Amino acid sequence: MVGRIRRWQQRHWRERSKAERVELYTVVTWYVTTWFFSLGWLLLPLVGGLHHRPVALVLGALVLLLTALQCAASNRLTRPALDHYLGRARLPAGAHRVPAVLLGLVLALLLALAALDAADQPVVRLAIGAALLPFGVLYGLTVPVRVFLRSAALLAVLLMGAVGLADPDGAGILVTGSLVAFQTVFSLLACRCGAWTLAVLWEAERAREAEARLAVAEERLRFGRDLHDVLGRNLSVISLKSELAVQLARRGRPEAVEQMIEVQRIAQESQREVRDVVRGYREADLGVELAGAQGVLTAAGIDCAVRAETGGLPAEVQSALGWVVREATTNVLRHGDAGRCDVELMVREGHVVLTVENDGVASPGGGGGSGLAGLRERLSAVDGTLEAGVVGAGRDRFRLVADVPLRTVRGVTS
Repeated sequence: MVGRIRRWQQRHWRERSKAERVELYTVVTWYVTTWFFSLGWLLLPLVGGLHHRPVALVLGALVLLLTALQCAASNRLTRPALDHYLGRARLPAGAHRVPAVLLGLVLALLLALAALDAADQPVVRLAIGAALLPFGVLYGLTVPVRVFLRSAALLAVLLMGAVGLADPDGAGILVTGSLVAFQTVFSLLACRCGAWTLAVLWEAERAREAEARLAVAEERLRFGRDLHDVLGRNLSVISLKSELAVQLARRGRPEAVEQMIEVQRIAQESQREVRDVVRGYREADLGVELAGAQGVLTAAGIDCAVRAETGGLPAEVQSALGWVVREATTNVLRHGDAGRCDVELMVREGHVVLTVENDGVASPGGGGGSGLAGLRERLSAVDGTLEAGVVGAGRDRFRLVADVPLRTVRGVTS
């Protein structure tokens, strides 16, 4: 059972894109940071610094309980706050209400500890800093920096005044202000900078997807222009000659037959030209595809290395392997999360072997997708085979291997 759960977790992680993984890591880090710093700053000093009186123990227990509730409330609202910062969704109304109330209660209890002399004053000041972090991390994501700094300054003044009333010690008042300032800067660095990095990363991810869609759209436009150039003139001529043939037939002129014969000839010629266009579109040039794959992947931020021996290969083998390169490149761009892709084409022992390997394991869904099925169909025409799957000691790489026997191909073509 444990092994199955672990495999599910790994598969779930691998199915995420790079931006999704970074976001998940960032959010989990925020969760852990909130609990670690808040309770770490609070628990040990408070346990050691409380005076052993019933009122001190009760107030200290309440402080610990409310701080834990602060951390839980902050974790619950971290995702909505991040979505608000990234522009995905609006923050629910009143989202700050519960965290603010919990913060006020904790600060009131700590001031009560200071006023009753139920705890050492340095411990109270450290506890104030611990109480500010859960709310600061959340608040710093959802309001402008200027508003956050203004609110922090106002809170610092209020806390310094309250601590001064409870314990009129100038050094202690300055320490309180310094702790508030430190937590203000720490909250901004912990949440705001991380969220800004995520925003930049998601923008790059969207640009990468847009680039892939533009490449597909450009290819469609090219194909459409080719068809228009081939059929546009011929269809216009067919329309005119058909109209002329109708007019001549109505007048009983024998030239109508000649016009229809010309229409038939032009239609057959158009059909042949369309087949040539489609054949040129479907037959990929291996050298062009290899160069194009390297250029597109490099432009998408993927380190791509190509090692190829294309000289002397039969045309049908080059066409089939060119389609493998094209489909593999498309899958790396659309479905994988690769940082590096290696393409190798080698001729050895009467076989030409094309290997495309990348470190984006989410590439074509396990070998069962329609794209790989189409490639196997193309390779079967030249007696080739295709293998695809996850490899490597850490199961962190996806490899696609196409193998075509040259002797069989040459025997057929000769």
